[in-house]
Amino acid sequence: MSCQFELIRDAEGNILKLNTNQTGYDLLVNPRLNKGSAFTQEERQVFQLQGKLPHHVETIEEQSFRIYQQYQSYDSDLGKNIFLNALHDTNETLFYRFVGEHLEEMLPIIYTPTISNAVEQFSLQLRRPRGLYLAYPDRDQMETMIANRSNQEIDLMVVTDGERVLGIGDQGIGGMNISIGKLMVYVLCAGINPLCKLAITLDVGTNNEELLNDPMYLGWRHKRITGKEYDDFIDLFVRTVRKYLPNAFLHWEDFGRDNARRNLERYREEFCSFNDDMQGTGAVTLAVILAGLYASGRELSQERIVFFGAGTAGTGVADQLFAAMVRQGSLPEAAAKCFYLIDQPGLLVDDMDGLTDFQQPYARAASEVRAWKISGKNPNLLDVIHYAKPTILVGCSAVTGAFSEEVVRAMSEYTDRPIILPLSNPTSRAEAHPADIYEWSRGKALVATGSPFADITYQEKEIRISQSNNAFIFPGIGLGVIACRPKKLTDEMIWAAAEALSQFSPVFKDKDAPLLPDLSKVREISLAIAKRVIEEARNQGLATYQNEHSVDEAIQQVIWQAKYYPYEKMS
Repeated sequence: MSCQFELIRDAEGNILKLNTNQTGYDLLVNPRLNKGSAFTQEERQVFQLQGKLPHHVETIEEQSFRIYQQYQSYDSDLGKNIFLNALHDTNETLFYRFVGEHLEEMLPIIYTPTISNAVEQFSLQLRRPRGLYLAYPDRDQMETMIANRSNQEIDLMVVTDGERVLGIGDQGIGGMNISIGKLMVYVLCAGINPLCKLAITLDVGTNNEELLNDPMYLGWRHKRITGKEYDDFIDLFVRTVRKYLPNAFLHWEDFGRDNARRNLERYREEFCSFNDDMQGTGAVTLAVILAGLYASGRELSQERIVFFGAGTAGTGVADQLFAAMVRQGSLPEAAAKCFYLIDQPGLLVDDMDGLTDFQQPYARAASEVRAWKISGKNPNLLDVIHYAKPTILVGCSAVTGAFSEEVVRAMSEYTDRPIILPLSNPTSRAEAHPADIYEWSRGKALVATGSPFADITYQEKEIRISQSNNAFIFPGIGLGVIACRPKKLTDEMIWAAAEALSQFSPVFKDKDAPLLPDLSKVREISLAIAKRVIEEARNQGLATYQNEHSVDEAIQQVIWQAKYYPYEKMS
């Protein structure tokens, strides 16, 4: 008999109990429903658990205390990651309660930067398969594979093809760990119901020769499919999902540069979907920059912005900033002139071969650049800084140390308070260490990083380094979408989310404070973002669910807390 369960809520949306038909051993090995030693004596009788558990009935607080003692026995971050994933495979409620109590300490373990190590060792460390693996050779079974999902009611799915994982490149089906990790963050940071989420990997092969030659690799050992084969496979996947899960929110994650944008643009009008690498990174960076501009007393329309790295993330951030400038009254032609994007060949120039469709709007005029005196064929980062005199420098390159002392000093020479954002993940790929940026800028720079860094000391003052972490933005967007089910996720909703996040910046109370709050406030922030998303969806006439409720009531109807609920036998 298949697992069936349902949450029973009261009129206000509060969860009262959970009904399930699972009993005995099947219940204990189901991580979504298992309570372990916290099953009450009455539940042990009803669900045939007598003798299968120690006599003492623990509270979730007692379980969490015991788990922390075990967690502290691990020395390496990867060991801690494996331990937490094993807990997740055993008892999801306890996992979310435990990690949620230690979020600032453990988010870097289950998410960036440690997850990059877990991704690289995915095939070696696989213990319990999660989610769905949809391989190209099995495409004629797409409907069967979607139907085989463990959770039948799905509100949210995170899908990847593993082509561009963080800063470590093509990891094939190892990208599944990213999908799983993102879903964990949705639950921890916004209270998304873990019973209604789904991780998906589209196995379309890999171009990583190390994986192709690794006898332990578990994915399809074939070069990545491209062109029409790839597009047809994606279309088959989306059509099948729309058929069986029409109300689910589709989160695209870690696709290659060209595929990421094409997939989003192809389907965003017909299916409520979101690309975190483009839209999430763009929105949280926009919030950081809005806070930095308040601290420095400048206006966005007057900024000169250099991007080092013009792929999915870099152009995604540029798109958000460009849209914000236009929204605030700038003409598109004037706004475009504020951007300088640098990729592997150097500064993007309009007569350069190989520019993508999404890079072309930001390419500088060749006639402008010809007047520069440079040593190479195309202007490099330092050339651009000397000629453009930028106020903001954004790193999305995964080039370790790209923001050198010479680069940071030049930024500080031309701008009193430059905003310098080394955003690349994992930590080992960051363009600069924040301690160096403070030292080289003589404390003038406003800094946020993509990876977590410990506090630094500059001139005997301890400084907390803000992490421009997408966990501040996408969980709240997801919560808002699930609570109102808009027909699509619009740019206006994403702008509302970024604006809501920026208002939590500590700089509004102290202009020398960090640009973003610490993660302890992320649940409050996600709630505020969700409210703004719902309000905007309703204003645009796109909300299709719970419009009869107030915004707060709509959220309460879908939110979940990591606590044990009473269980009753499903008849």
